[in-house]
Amino acid sequence: MPQPRPSSDLEIARATPLIDIRQVASRYGIEEDELVLHGKHMAKVPLSILDRIGENPTAKYIDVTAINPTPLGEGKTVTSIGLGMGLNHIGKKAITTLRQPSMGPVFGIKGGAAGGGLSQVIPMEDFNLHLTGDTHAVGLANNLLAAWVDTSILMENPHRIDPHSVTWKRCIDVNDRTLRNIIVGLGGPKNGIPRETGFDISSASEVMAILGLCAGAHDLRERLGRIIIGLNEVGDPVTAEEMGAAGSMAVLLKDAIHPTFMQTLEGTGCFVHTGPFANIAHGNSSIVADRIALGLCDYVVTESGFGADMGAEKFFNIKCRVSGMKPDAVVLVATIRALKVHSGRYKVVPGKPLPVRMMEEDISAVEEGCSNLRRHIENLGKFGIPVIVALNRFPSDTDGEIESALNIARGTGAFDAVLSEVHSRGGEGGAVLAEAVVKACDEVDVEFKMTYPDDLPLRDKIRAIGTEIYRADGVDFKPAASNAIRKFEKWGLGNLPVCMAKTQYSFSDDPKKVGAPDGFRITVRDVHLSAGAGFLSALTGDIITMPGLGSRPALLQIDLDDEGLPQGLF
Repeated sequence: MPQPRPSSDLEIARATPLIDIRQVASRYGIEEDELVLHGKHMAKVPLSILDRIGENPTAKYIDVTAINPTPLGEGKTVTSIGLGMGLNHIGKKAITTLRQPSMGPVFGIKGGAAGGGLSQVIPMEDFNLHLTGDTHAVGLANNLLAAWVDTSILMENPHRIDPHSVTWKRCIDVNDRTLRNIIVGLGGPKNGIPRETGFDISSASEVMAILGLCAGAHDLRERLGRIIIGLNEVGDPVTAEEMGAAGSMAVLLKDAIHPTFMQTLEGTGCFVHTGPFANIAHGNSSIVADRIALGLCDYVVTESGFGADMGAEKFFNIKCRVSGMKPDAVVLVATIRALKVHSGRYKVVPGKPLPVRMMEEDISAVEEGCSNLRRHIENLGKFGIPVIVALNRFPSDTDGEIESALNIARGTGAFDAVLSEVHSRGGEGGAVLAEAVVKACDEVDVEFKMTYPDDLPLRDKIRAIGTEIYRADGVDFKPAASNAIRKFEKWGLGNLPVCMAKTQYSFSDDPKKVGAPDGFRITVRDVHLSAGAGFLSALTGDIITMPGLGSRPALLQIDLDDEGLPQGLF
């Protein structure tokens, strides 16, 4: 009797025979002695490979982003993986570069982030859990510095640190709202100096951002040294270098700096490295992973987190600014269900079934929700890069809804708009998208430009993003934000790029304003400095750097089976 077809993502992944990672690597010219094996199916690739492979000036660099997503996500990672497989399917040599998922969302909302259906990175259990330990190394480095700061203050305070000025927080890779605001040092003088502080999720740690933006071990060490932990008694910044902790932090990250090489369901290559969120950090995988991939193949597909107003904006204005690399095309992922949500007629709630009416044909809602799609296409065009819209198909989508969305995308200025069926058909289902990307790369002479120059004042950089990308009428600065900007410019840091911390669900700083809202202003309540990472974070709305679990988190479905294997990842 024929075996039943696997239904869950985990079942599909386990039903796919894994290829020895050395064999996958050899297809891309990675030599066996350039692999640090973690079992048979994934390996670290040391940065020393760059000394051998050098630059590949003809390789094409493609970013995958999305419209503003629903809380369920719209399959951006599925599309990124599927596009890489699709490019290989049509005879191109391609590698996908992804972020390592945080276990906060894995056990909170997502239950997994390795793609889905026939478009996955495997082994998916390793991808979604500890992988090669990079996130743990980030947490240890972050918390080592935090522990030493509090200890140094207690032990004679040689750097004369003002305890109330310390901004360096601890971090943990778990969604835990009770740790957002805490008091440490309680229990008597042997336990430290009492002060208010808190935890960030590890993906929001500046150490994670540094790992993603550094050019190599030497640059990593220098950036760690530039971290500012707080102020001394006269108001001057105190750095991790002055504290003497940067060297030990670098040692903890000595292996984490090297990207992890994995495979897709079809045996194509994928680098997984670093995991900053896009709504509270820069939201992109590492520069070094992209640089290695560009030296090994003809097309590199990388992914930016959340919507294009978040991850893609930071990809262009921060990551590309730091790396000097220029993209050749951008893929904008959309779904019929998200377009319906952006019409304002439907609401998606994590853990609850989709509204029944939403599963029925509603072309007018799709057309109304395309206001969000149009704005993203127009915004991406401002960077001088061709835009290919990938409509990620779901079973409930009708031909009329699909045709309407694709026509609107083409009419708005997208280079092309195509249906993506990588979830159900793998690389074959991404062939049309791959052909459109190849055509765009071949036919369009990119004139890449960023939203603002380095020397623009900080307030004007924030305003440029607020008005040009979000389409706000203006930006308002709370007193804390204004004071911080004046301080950072006084320190000579006004040339740094800006990393906006904002809700991913809306162009505005209010997640309830779906579609393409207008007549609103952005409020910046504070500005934080990440001197080591090399950017300033502008906090808007109610954005937080430590998520919380919902009432029915994914962790309730995850368990070990009788054979000791994980179940419930999806």
